[in-house]
Amino acid sequence: MTRATKCHLPTLGLAESVNTFLPCETPTEWVTEALNHPNELLIDHANCERKAAASAMKLMYRYTDNSVLLSKMSQLAREELLHFQQVVELMRGRGVRYTQIAPSRYAAGLHQHVSKSGSLALVDTLLIGAYIEARSCERFALLARVLDAELGKFYRNLHRSEVRHFQDYLILAFDSGYAEVDERIEFFGEIEKNLILAPDEFFRMHSGTPIAK
Repeated sequence: MTRATKCHLPTLGLAESVNTFLPCETPTEWVTEALNHPNELLIDHANCERKAAASAMKLMYRYTDNSVLLSKMSQLAREELLHFQQVVELMRGRGVRYTQIAPSRYAAGLHQHVSKSGSLALVDTLLIGAYIEARSCERFALLARVLDAELGKFYRNLHRSEVRHFQDYLILAFDSGYAEVDERIEFFGEIEKNLILAPDEFFRMHSGTPIAK
């Protein structure tokens, strides 16, 4: 396979491991759209951090016999809730109301392909977590280059912890004992690529290619 595997991780830098893992780059149109929708960006980002914490806790409740997973997910949940708090504080400082907005099709589009088999379902869920964190990392790096100084610094700092979350998910998947993890990475990589490159009507943190208006 061409993307990051367990044996590659120790020799890759953090940013390089993310870029190697992702099946495609974010379209430049998405970055332009982010600049045109600053409020939606922050609101949806807050939602993403809250959901990421909830996903980690769901894994903790479901797999109580996996001590390594419990340790990694408890740390991840705490950090994601801290990030949620930080985004909400940024919103308050900028006068952005935390209103309800519909989520993107991204996470649901990945999760609908999770296997019904018990052991494979865990692998699939962990790999989806890895893809979500990796895509977030890539987009945080892009945002840090184009947003104002305060947000640019925030996203640069956030990138460091989110890329570690990506690696935690990926290593947990490889340590699950399932022999065909690489195949599932390729399987979800194609789905992820289609979601990112397909036209998208609404802008969100994980939305696809914006439709020209």
